[in-house]
Amino acid sequence: MFISLWEFFYGNFFRYWMKWILRQMTGKCELQRIFDTCVGAQRTHRIENSLTYSKNKVLQEATHVMQSEVDKCIEDIMKEKNINPEKDSSFKICMKACLLQISGYKQLYVDVENERKKPYDSDNLQHEKLLLKLWHLLMPKNKLKARISKQWADIGFQGDDPKTDFRGMGILGLINLVYFSENYTTAAHQILSRSNHPKLGYSYAIVGINLTEMAYSLLKSEALKFYLYNFVPGIPTMEHFHQFYCYLVYEFDKFWFEEEPESIMYFNLYREKFHEKIKRLLLDSNVALTLKI
Repeated sequence: MFISLWEFFYGNFFRYWMKWILRQMTGKCELQRIFDTCVGAQRTHRIENSLTYSKNKVLQEATHVMQSEVDKCIEDIMKEKNINPEKDSSFKICMKACLLQISGYKQLYVDVENERKKPYDSDNLQHEKLLLKLWHLLMPKNKLKARISKQWADIGFQGDDPKTDFRGMGILGLINLVYFSENYTTAAHQILSRSNHPKLGYSYAIVGINLTEMAYSLLKSEALKFYLYNFVPGIPTMEHFHQFYCYLVYEFDKFWFEEEPESIMYFNLYREKFHEKIKRLLLDSNVALTLKI
């Protein structure tokens, strides 16, 4: 109750007067003051909040601007806030970088969601090629005897036909598995081998798809903003999402063997424990999660 009242009064009264007083004292608007005092993800995050909670429609709409309209949007903001480009020559550069990150994050979520919504289609030649590519990347010395085969269990699928395992994450789950296997082939082979451990083993492909869901949910909840705003100086893309997925795969394998679960039956428990660990790391505005192989 108290928190709700504070948010109401702060948003409707205190914030406005604080901004007005600071403008009179510094001669600069809130956006300019943020650029003067913040860097990295913290800067972009505070700019986004300032625009979002502004009562000015032009500023509010800036968080939803199309990338092709960013330059015009900045001109409109400078006009609304009476910012002289000759007195503050860096404003355009800083604001453009922030708006590209903000709009890029929103577009990245749209792109990821579009892939997630596409079901695996065994009649789609591209889907089938991608699935076979995964096999060849992970099992280069073993020929797949048939498209529907018990061999798929060797790389961690549950049934004879992997298409049934992609239901939750659609084609996105397969794309991520292939990306990791193609770009970090040695690590993928090592993790696949470790996943066959007699006591601590787990289903490599199934866990990989599960980690796609984790990456997706973190993106959707906006928990990846600090990470991506620090990691990507420009527009976040699918490539950066795949890189984050690879980080999760590599770190989860280490986490699993460090924790030494009694049984695979406890997977959900340890999966959630790992999830919480990642969420805590992502709360740091200076977060930098790098894949060290």
